[in-house]
Amino acid sequence: AAPTLDSALDRGKLPARDAGLATHLVYGTLRYYPALEKVLAPMLSEKTPPKARVLLLMGAFEKFYLETPEHAVVNEYVELAKVELGKLSGVVNAVLRRVAPPEDPYALPDALRIEFEAVYGEQADAVMRALLEPSPLWLWCSSEGVKLLEEVGEVHQAVLGMSLRSSEAYRLGQVQPINPASLAVVLSLGALEDQKVLDLAGGNGIKASFMARAGAKVASVDLDLRKHEAARKNLERLGLEVEFVQADLTKGDTTLEPAPYVLLDAPCSGTGTLRGHPEIKLRFEKVKLEELVTLQSQMLENAAQKVEPGGLLVYSVCSVVRAEGVGQVSSFLERHPQFSAEDFECSVPVARAQIGVYTVPLDGLDGFYIARLRRNP
Repeated sequence: AAPTLDSALDRGKLPARDAGLATHLVYGTLRYYPALEKVLAPMLSEKTPPKARVLLLMGAFEKFYLETPEHAVVNEYVELAKVELGKLSGVVNAVLRRVAPPEDPYALPDALRIEFEAVYGEQADAVMRALLEPSPLWLWCSSEGVKLLEEVGEVHQAVLGMSLRSSEAYRLGQVQPINPASLAVVLSLGALEDQKVLDLAGGNGIKASFMARAGAKVASVDLDLRKHEAARKNLERLGLEVEFVQADLTKGDTTLEPAPYVLLDAPCSGTGTLRGHPEIKLRFEKVKLEELVTLQSQMLENAAQKVEPGGLLVYSVCSVVRAEGVGQVSSFLERHPQFSAEDFECSVPVARAQIGVYTVPLDGLDGFYIARLRRNP
């Protein structure tokens, strides 16, 4: 949703206040989409145009969750419908007046709600409600970065009142956005000074940058060269160095030398990041989980081959789906008796699984699964 919305806002040339409202409406509608769809679907037909559905979803969100007075909502969205839909504006008028309030407190697909309940137990209710809140902007800041932000006002005012990327603190590499749960994945590797680390599926290189900051000699491995290019630019901004290697991690790569530390932050359904990526809810039931689990298994097999005897393999996904986390690692350990799971203290609150941990996505944290796997000497 983010790049699509950014592109639309750039074309629309909206004032900052209107752009902020548009962003709130789009993300809010996506967060509550499953609940809104349940109450709207019985009132619509397959022939209802997509634009009419969008107007009704956003209007219902504003009516029920922003608590804008009904007459104001109906009038505003009917006027929009007259411009975009002509005579169908009457349908928008009728539906927005008659639609009943949603009763789903979590606005989640049923299959995903079951996963949250299984992973978080008594905390599941609080977690699922918390994931309906907007995502905060988490920043790692150097002491110099804090000073630079404070020079333009209180930190929260600086972040909200201007583009972070245009700030001097960002341009000088003194701040880096990262969710603490994502940083916890890096910290689970332990002390890394002067150690060689393979960052597999390294993507945009954010985790690699924190390993490098800890003194590690990092090789970031990914198939997508576009991600490498973005990572290089960010690392240059941060004043850090990382080696980049292009490789297909679904295949055994003989050019990669084994290392004492290997991190595989694998591609996944992303279900632990619903605050920032609420559109995941719309496609979750269409996601081919079996294909994802197979992909992760292939990558984990090849990652294991790159761990030196006595070395450490950390496996993580930003997902709460058990098949991608604890289920994946359980199957791996059954096939690889030379590896064993290690307990570890996490830098953020966690729910402990049979193997590994799930970070608890309360107070703005994302939900990650993390496992430490030690190879026998």
